[in-house]
Amino acid sequence: MLTVGTPVPAFRKTAVVSLEKGKEFAEISSESFKNDENQWTVLFWWPKDFTFVCPTEIAEFNKAYADFRDRDTQLIGASTDSEYVHLAWRKDHDDLRDLRFPMLADTSKSLAEDMGILEPNEKVAYRATFIIDPDGIIRWVSVNDLNVGRNVKEVIRVLDALQTDELCPCNWEKGQETLVA
Repeated sequence: MLTVGTPVPAFRKTAVVSLEKGKEFAEISSESFKNDENQWTVLFWWPKDFTFVCPTEIAEFNKAYADFRDRDTQLIGASTDSEYVHLAWRKDHDDLRDLRFPMLADTSKSLAEDMGILEPNEKVAYRATFIIDPDGIIRWVSVNDLNVGRNVKEVIRVLDALQTDELCPCNWEKGQETLVA
């Protein structure tokens, strides 16, 4: 599995970005993670569309969308399902219709495999979350097994800590003192 300090692998994938006819899809590449605007990226993966735990996480990330934008961070969700399955799921599920971030399709499973998060038996992605800095370098990784949802508040807490570029103690939260060496 890719870990802290590793660049995001090169990729170019299709994502669902809208429900508007003719504007549903866009291409996203690893190059969009590298930028001069000091923008961070949270790339989070789920195993399969049309399941039970996955929409709870996706909806929670969507609820926190403004919190990520306030931190100059783009959100990108991903799974090994196709862009057509993503689109159908967004149209079908009440909590997913108004998503404000792209749903990346990794139908070849190549990106999940390159990132080391492809579950070997079912060949779907684990529930992995990567925080990526403006240089395209992974700064934090968290992986849950297929049946356990993640904590979006913890992703935001870690993002806040990373963005301080200071020493942050256990359970540190934004606004608290950092450590002085």
